[in-house]
Amino acid sequence: MSRLGSIGARLYRGEVGYDFVGKRMIYYGISILITVIAIAGLGFKGLNMGIEFQGGALFTTPATSVSVDHAKEVAEKASGHDAIVQKLGNDTLRIQVGGLDTASAAPVTEKLAQDLKVPAEKINTDLVGPSWGEEIANKAWTGLAVFMVLVVIYLAIAFEWRMAVAALVALIHDLTITVGVYALVGFEVTPGTVIGLLTILGYSLYDTVVVFDGLKEGSKDITKQTRFTYSEIANRSLNGTLVRSINTTVVALLPVAGLLFIGGGVLGAGMLNDISLSLFVGLAAGAYSSIFIATPLVADLKERDPQMKALKKRILAKRAAAEAKGESADGGAGDPQDAVPAAAAPVVGQRPGRGRPTQGKRR
Repeated sequence: MSRLGSIGARLYRGEVGYDFVGKRMIYYGISILITVIAIAGLGFKGLNMGIEFQGGALFTTPATSVSVDHAKEVAEKASGHDAIVQKLGNDTLRIQVGGLDTASAAPVTEKLAQDLKVPAEKINTDLVGPSWGEEIANKAWTGLAVFMVLVVIYLAIAFEWRMAVAALVALIHDLTITVGVYALVGFEVTPGTVIGLLTILGYSLYDTVVVFDGLKEGSKDITKQTRFTYSEIANRSLNGTLVRSINTTVVALLPVAGLLFIGGGVLGAGMLNDISLSLFVGLAAGAYSSIFIATPLVADLKERDPQMKALKKRILAKRAAAEAKGESADGGAGDPQDAVPAAAAPVVGQRPGRGRPTQGKRR
């Protein structure tokens, strides 16, 4: 077995583990700091909305040796508006100018053809009206709101309301960070960005539900034992799925990193930038929130329950008594509920793996 697999097995059995829940205040502080930076970037710089949302014209030129800076200068001088220019892999230029309508787009096309020294008929022009973009934006927000509501309802039914609240907080955390990165980096927000955001929400929710499912199973009949508090069981469940979460995240991030840094950075493919940045940041934020935010928050909320408070009090009293006697907290005269189940105990005189008693040597 590989070393990582061995560590994963030991984490799953509870032989080793990291106290994520116990150190939750540190991670809460880190998350709050990152979220504040993201919100500040969003407030000061704002989002660079694509023409699909604000309206405008998109010009695609044939292959040319003209630089991006020169093309940007020409486009802004011809249109009187800010322009975004990207050079694609086949040396064609993608020039986006907001605020243009059908009447004003034709003179801009002629001016671009003249200054860039390309035939005007070979410049492809796409126009998007502002009303269409506004409609797309409204539908995106509506879809996001419906998604959030359905998630809360499902988790409240399948698990409990505390887990629903924690999952919702984690989703908002992931969304805020991703949108804030878009504002700070200045990448264009397009329908591809919206697709990426919805994708990372589903991934983050999946990762969180896996941990919650283990926590639900591990905390079943929790008040009938006096070995572990709810927070300790939550931490054990989290450690049990830790290696799986890391493996899943790494495998998901590798192809997305290829899209972002090679497809978008080296080849200059604009649409790849739009969707790959949201996927890359969102997948990383989703893995972080599932481990460091969602489960610790559930433990925080659950420990406020009177039954969990009483359980914790009994467990701490039992441990104090065991420590005073020089015994381990789980050793000595433990409660019957804490004992190994009879089905798991070996039967005297029975060979391991066989259903018949051992026989002495025949004489």
